[in-house]
Amino acid sequence: MGKQSNAARKAKYERIADDLRDAIRAGEYADDGRLPSESDLMARYGVARMTVRQALSVLQNEGLTESRKGSGVFVSPTPVTGSARLARLEKHGRIYSPGETSTDHVAMIRSCTDGDVIEQLEIEPHDEIVIRRRVFRQDGKPTVVALSCIHMRALAVVPELLEQGQLTPFWQKTYTERTGIEITRSPERRSARLASSDELAALEIDIPATAAVPVLVLHTTFRTADGPIEVWEDVHAPGLWQVDRGTE
Repeated sequence: MGKQSNAARKAKYERIADDLRDAIRAGEYADDGRLPSESDLMARYGVARMTVRQALSVLQNEGLTESRKGSGVFVSPTPVTGSARLARLEKHGRIYSPGETSTDHVAMIRSCTDGDVIEQLEIEPHDEIVIRRRVFRQDGKPTVVALSCIHMRALAVVPELLEQGQLTPFWQKTYTERTGIEITRSPERRSARLASSDELAALEIDIPATAAVPVLVLHTTFRTADGPIEVWEDVHAPGLWQVDRGTE
């Protein structure tokens, strides 16, 4: 009997944690980042305070939330993965997490020499691609340099890709609306490398020119029936936890 009771109690707080995690991923707390109070959660789920605290502890241990004395529990101001960002955009139309903005939106055409991008886009070395670059900020501080490397065939459908500034709506949505062709994405790939001088400048990291700074790099490849169409690269600032909120 004791074992069954413990298992049931554990399953309940885990279900509550799962529910709140999904809500965070969906951007339901994007306005101010504050989760419901313990009393509200107790009433919502019909459970004891200890069960609610266990669920909140799970989220805090995962780095998704933080407790602020006298104010409550808030979504942590941590960089979100590109895949999670897009999943939230597709489902709820929200691209930003609480306190997040983006700046320095730049568009250009460049000859591609990056071996990984060449492989993922299935192009030849020095083929031209469209590049869109922006910097995501959390409470004004730069956290992610995001680079979209886009196949030239997309430009014929969405010429707005070369417009400077933020594109609204997201260009892939425009592409699908105009062509009826669905764009799918691969699982996110994660690696690390040394940051370039341009990336360090965008992240506002001031160090000697000879210093080496390792950064976390995330790649997501997008495809149509005609082949790969975009490689999205996120370069995360060093010293920050990166949290995957919502790749489903």
